[in-house]
Amino acid sequence: MSVTIKDVAREANVSVATVSRALNGHDNVAEEVRKRVLGVADRLRYSPHHAARSLSSRRTQTIGVVLPDLYGEFFSELMRGIDVVARERGLHLLVSSYHGDPEEQGAALRAMRGRVDGLLVMSPFVGERGFLERSLAPALPAVLINSGDADDHPVIRVDSYGGARAMVRHLVEAGHRHIAFIAGPDGNFDARERLRGYRDALAEMLPDAESRVLPGDFDEASGHRAGRELLAADARPDAVFAANDMMALGCLFAFSQAGVRVPDDIALAGFDDIPLARYVHPSLTTMRVDIAELGGAALRALLQGNGNGSVTALVPELAIRESSRAVRR
Repeated sequence: MSVTIKDVAREANVSVATVSRALNGHDNVAEEVRKRVLGVADRLRYSPHHAARSLSSRRTQTIGVVLPDLYGEFFSELMRGIDVVARERGLHLLVSSYHGDPEEQGAALRAMRGRVDGLLVMSPFVGERGFLERSLAPALPAVLINSGDADDHPVIRVDSYGGARAMVRHLVEAGHRHIAFIAGPDGNFDARERLRGYRDALAEMLPDAESRVLPGDFDEASGHRAGRELLAADARPDAVFAANDMMALGCLFAFSQAGVRVPDDIALAGFDDIPLARYVHPSLTTMRVDIAELGGAALRALLQGNGNGSVTALVPELAIRESSRAVRR
């Protein structure tokens, strides 16, 4: 038999009305009581009746979007793509971010219960045992963005591994032999795939070359730090490949401050092709990802009910600009 709201109320030792208010995120519930109710609901795998309906019923006409952050051009472009499709279908969006904290993300996902008809989730915690099962209502449709494979949910992601290999190939063909890499956050799926692509391509195309990886956090500040670190080293690379454009732009600023010319002294490349990449000087070579389409494709997959476990990978395109042109050495 399915679990009812009365079962949750009895187990949590509160009224049915309190359970309803806690699950729907109302403010007039003590935090301790809310946590107890959510814990019992998770343990019993309770799903509110309207959240358990199929997405096509459109009971709330609202889609939940849970992202690591809302800052930066990547996330603004992603949200733009989601919003375009939502407006076409007459849907509203409920958006939340969790800044890389698994407990905050779990709370954000649970707070969506009863408020939305489906979820778009970008999470580095998908691979952790039981994380989604604890956080998502069992019958609530969800699509994962830029994550690893998930048996219980469809995944829409960028082919970050293939894109990184393509960028290394471009830099090698341009004559560069010492290629450094500015990595992204350790727990990020895209970051891991881009690092793996860099290392595999380097080992295949330049078997005698050593990989040189600097830590980064997908923001301008970490790219700037990496650029300063490279300039302070005894041996400078021929080229720098940053795992995203924001770090590449931070690195470019560090080079500019030091009077290092790009690409004459050091070539530079990024990944994502954020709108700013083509307007800096020199314009940035990057892997072009249609970020807005990534968001739009995720929402369309949710609305179409793509099969659980299905994976759709968007293939990035090499955009060669001034920052990586071949130079005579």
